Amino acid sequence: MEEQIQKKPKILCLHGFRTSGQILKTQVLRWPETVLQKLDLVFIDGQFPAQGKSDVEGIFGPPYYEWFQSNEDFTEYRNFEQCLTYIEDYMLQNGPFDGVLGFSQGAFLAAALPGMQEQGVALQKINKIRFLILISGAMFGGMKYGTPKLASNAFSKPIHCPSLHIIGEKDFLKPESIILQEAFVDPVVIHHPKGHTIPRLDEKSLGTILDFIDTIQGMLSDDHSKN
Repeated sequence: MEEQIQKKPKILCLHGFRTSGQILKTQVLRWPETVLQKLDLVFIDGQFPAQGKSDVEGIFGPPYYEWFQSNEDFTEYRNFEQCLTYIEDYMLQNGPFDGVLGFSQGAFLAAALPGMQEQGVALQKINKIRFLILISGAMFGGMKYGTPKLASNAFSKPIHCPSLHIIGEKDFLKPESIILQEAFVDPVVIHHPKGHTIPRLDEKSLGTILDFIDTIQGMLSDDHSKN
C-alpha cells in the first residue's frame, strides 16, 4: 500500500549556459535507472537562443539556448525578469511541479527561486518549490557574481528548502558552489572527482541521492495525506 501512495516528484530541469534541454536530458539520463524511475523529469529550453559561441560545440549539436544575459564580468544582467516570467508560465501550464533541478546557469537560477518566491517578487502564481537539485551551481552575489535586481534579497536569510548540491572537485565553480551550499539549511552534498559536468554516480553518491529522493517522497506523501 505504501508504494501506491508514494508520489513521484515532478521536477523542472534547467540546462546550462548555451546548451539545451535535450543536452541536459542526455547527460542526466546516464544516471542509474534506480534513480530515474523515482523521478518525473521535465526538460525545457531557455527562452533565448544563444547569443554567442557555445562551449559544447563539437560535443553536442545545436540548437543552444540561454536563460538570461550578463556583461563579461557577470556583474550586470539582462532579461532576468523575462526569464522568470517564462519559467512561471511554463510551470503554470505544465505543472504542478514539486522541485527544480539546475546545472550551471540553470543552477544559478534554480537556487534563487525559493528565496524570491518567499519574498513575493517571483513565481507567485505557482505552488511553493519544495526542493532543489543543484549541479555545479553558484549564488548570485557570491565571490565574484553580481545580483539581478529581483534576486537582490534571495539569499538574505538561510533558505529553508531541501537541497541536494553536486560539486566537482575540479570544477572552476567549486568555491562558488560551497558558498551556495552554505546558504541553505541542512544541505545534502555529493562531491565527485570531475570538473564542470553532470557526473555519473558512484555507489556512495547513488546512496546519497536515493536517500534524498526518499526524504522528498516522504515529505510529498505527508502533504498529500494532509490535503
